[in-house]
Amino acid sequence: MSSMKIKKDDMVKVIAGKDKGKEGKVLAVNVKDNTLLVEGINMVTKHAKPSMANQQGGILHQEAPIDASNVMLLVNGKATRVGFKMDGDKKVRFAKATGEIIK
Repeated sequence: MSSMKIKKDDMVKVIAGKDKGKEGKVLAVNVKDNTLLVEGINMVTKHAKPSMANQQGGILHQEAPIDASNVMLLVNGKATRVGFKMDGDKKVRFAKATGEIIK
């Protein structure tokens, strides 16, 4: 299995779907399903019963997973594709638009 091009704490821009054009920070990555949890993107309404953790219960608004193919990585405020290359003996990500190494 190849590695994901987007990692936790990256800034991404949505390029498809109901939230197209919005930007957010990646909260979680699911490599197995190729999905991401992005802050403020793909918000859904969830009805929760009262429990010990949530005494009140009620209606909750939370992020739902979005497919990784529907987002692009933001580097210096510009959406770009991601490539991999060897930097000495280490594999690193780089922005295809600018050629600069990401983190």
